[in-house]
Amino acid sequence: MATKLKLAALVVLAAFLAGPAASEAASICFNGWLRLPTYNPQLCRSSPTVRTRQRVPAPSGSGLTSGYYNTRCPSAEQIVTDAVKKAVDANPGIGAGLIRLFFHDCFVRGCDASVLLNTTNSKNSDTEREGPPNKDSLRGFEVIDEAKAAIEAACPSTVSCADIVAFAARDASYFLSDRRINIQMPGGRYDGRESFANETDQLPGPFSNLTALQESFGAKGLTSDEMVVLSGAHTIGRARCMFFSSRFPEMDPAFAAKLRAQCNGNDNTNVNQDDVTPDVLDKQYYQNVIDKKVLFTSDAVLNSTETITQVTENANVAGAWERKFESAMENMGKIGVKTMGDQQGAEIRKVCWRVNN
Repeated sequence: MATKLKLAALVVLAAFLAGPAASEAASICFNGWLRLPTYNPQLCRSSPTVRTRQRVPAPSGSGLTSGYYNTRCPSAEQIVTDAVKKAVDANPGIGAGLIRLFFHDCFVRGCDASVLLNTTNSKNSDTEREGPPNKDSLRGFEVIDEAKAAIEAACPSTVSCADIVAFAARDASYFLSDRRINIQMPGGRYDGRESFANETDQLPGPFSNLTALQESFGAKGLTSDEMVVLSGAHTIGRARCMFFSSRFPEMDPAFAAKLRAQCNGNDNTNVNQDDVTPDVLDKQYYQNVIDKKVLFTSDAVLNSTETITQVTENANVAGAWERKFESAMENMGKIGVKTMGDQQGAEIRKVCWRVNN
């Protein structure tokens, strides 16, 4: 089974590379998402926009303000909150999915709801949702659609899907943390009109090493500390065994034995990312890093000398990680914000999964 899945992953990569060409500035290899047996420089060339230790300036979030809809659409944020609460009460995993949806949106083309699109201005169907890191794994679309429909009924063509995604991640964080995390998420984003699967290679993946993580976050204007802080979202949600089964020898032996039994040789089996408090957004993740009870390579590398001080502080100081997470999520929500005057095209979509006519 594992051999077949690995072969399938390579077939997916080959098909991806044979598809629409990436731009010269784009990486053409999902180094953090596929564990290849060897590195072939003919297949995998580094992107100068991602593979660099020089961090770009912090995202400015120009055009965003708190209370943006207070007069434009006073009920907008409450509608999102109500939709998220209903979904999380029914299934905490949807809350984890909404936080991940926000992350995967902002890291590709900025926070513009391009991750939601099925059809685009270019009339292509190979959107971000079809990219290898996203296909059949993103969750929470129905919550966004429900909130958008209710908002459109109250305030037509006023609230962007990008803002709904950001507000939903804020609210999911609040409810999953037992109301300990309260992100001050501003509004004012516009929606993008393009979305391409081959641009999702910018997303750091489960096999990313520390350097790759720092470069990926740095390319978006986020610091190494913010990378460590945002990684703490892995204290919720579930993951497929194919992304960590190769790490069993590196894990705490008892933890590895439990995971082996859960996976039972099936790489498509899903397990909790945090075995201690799986449905609570809390600092337990950092103790798991220290105890070698995390799943991914991208989690385990935080135990390095370069980041262990931050990990230890987040694990031991009450409230420290929660406050940093609030700030990092707000800052991530400022990446690549679009305005109506954006040269690439921006709008307020009437339906979140398609561009306006």
